[in-house]
Amino acid sequence: MVEKYIEKLRPFVLELFKSDSSGHDIGHLERTMRISLHIQEKQGGDRVIIGIAAFLHDVHRIMQNETGKFVSPKDSLDTVRKILDKADLDLSDEQVNKICYCIEFHEEYNWNGNNVDDLNTQILQDADNLEAIGAIGIGRAFIYCGAHNIPMYNENIPLNENNDYIEDEGDNESTIHHFYHKLFKLGDNMNTETGKEMATKRIDFMKKFTKVFFDEWNAVN
Repeated sequence: MVEKYIEKLRPFVLELFKSDSSGHDIGHLERTMRISLHIQEKQGGDRVIIGIAAFLHDVHRIMQNETGKFVSPKDSLDTVRKILDKADLDLSDEQVNKICYCIEFHEEYNWNGNNVDDLNTQILQDADNLEAIGAIGIGRAFIYCGAHNIPMYNENIPLNENNDYIEDEGDNESTIHHFYHKLFKLGDNMNTETGKEMATKRIDFMKKFTKVFFDEWNAVN
């Protein structure tokens, strides 16, 4: 059932995200949606709400690219509602509100003192975080940092996995520092059992990659 909504939304989303070069492109949205729906099959939740929210969760990223300033998910909700209206999905007000709730709170991480207790939102957050780790996550991290002139690695700045990460301030020391300051933490901050299982494999792969990266950086291999 959710597929019919996505097909109506796709032309609007493709147009909006066509020029993204930061790793928050249509491919990311499609994969996040597929992961979300996979988790939903295992954990429950509202499939329509989760699927649509996942497909629209990064509208704020496009707004941020256009303005050059931080834009929160909450700031994108007016645009999200307009897209839903233009796509003529025949959703109820309650459904639209639930979609917007998921989008608004999907970046509320518990290490910043925030806890999300809505299952639909938890699933979207897990899916979005899974997209930030593993092989795809590595690729997206380097794309994002390249687009923002952030170096691959800065050996003059110590790596500290315990450093705090604040979402609206970002992390611009290097891509590898971002692994330690945020991405390696995501495995311990998954909401669902399915998300935790998937994250373990992806984090393991990233840590193996990082070891090889340092070996090559130091000309060991």
